[in-house]
Amino acid sequence: MQKILLLNAKGGSGKTTLASNLASYFAVQGLQPTLIDMDAQGSSTRWLSKRGMEHAPIHGIAGYERNSRVTRSFAMRIPQDCQRVVVDTPAALDPQKMPELTRDAHAILVPVLPSDIDIHAAAKCITDLLLVAKIPRHEQRIGVIANRVKKNTVMYRALMRFLTTLEIPILTTFRDSQNYVKAAESGIGIFEMKPYLVREDIDQWLPLVGWLAQKNSASKDSAAKPPASAPIVNTVTSQSIATPFVLAASQSVVASLPLSATASAAAPSSSESSSSAPTEAESGRNAWGVF
Repeated sequence: MQKILLLNAKGGSGKTTLASNLASYFAVQGLQPTLIDMDAQGSSTRWLSKRGMEHAPIHGIAGYERNSRVTRSFAMRIPQDCQRVVVDTPAALDPQKMPELTRDAHAILVPVLPSDIDIHAAAKCITDLLLVAKIPRHEQRIGVIANRVKKNTVMYRALMRFLTTLEIPILTTFRDSQNYVKAAESGIGIFEMKPYLVREDIDQWLPLVGWLAQKNSASKDSAAKPPASAPIVNTVTSQSIATPFVLAASQSVVASLPLSATASAAAPSSSESSSSAPTEAESGRNAWGVF
């Protein structure tokens, strides 16, 4: 079972949108996902309540609720047939709670918006993950997502400059699309919408789901053979964002998608570029305040 956290202490970064769409993708794949809503606003729980019986099932847990009639462990129990757990974390998360929240997470996704306030909030969030939660960079459990971007803008370029300094994989860039709004209104994800309407959006998801597939495969193999330390590669182009292993995994993801989705969702191009950031010993804290 793979556990994936959507985490950013800054509210409005798109955690719920990404969590719900990721859960719906796993549902389409038949992986019996569980969506845990830890945010007191209950947005993910509300999204699930709109989901019709005709769609692939997603088990929901309102983790923000407290019921004195049952134990916490019973309320948070996950079905035995669940293969993916997606956690929508709250805003204004206390950094001291990060170690417990992230301890058994296989992947931690940090969505970042292209604004000065969001960039600096993300810098603090990632610093807390590295120093408070003590997640080593070499484990590559943290991935950054540039969310709701409009390319060829000053703030987009500023966001890309910030992300390339982190020594954290930049997984993909999501455009500011109304398809996410329309999907949320019906309790579905973009992978469940008509393919011709969401082709560009699905293309942008392929590097992310490919990276997660690769992480899941690596975790299964780790007991037999410890994984080698792979170089951290931040690939930022105007066409796609994908590391070589993500690109390969993305192609397999395309092959596994339902026919309705693959009819128009092509894999991203293989244009690749990499930048080697200085080591921590060489640079210490970078210009954005992240170690």
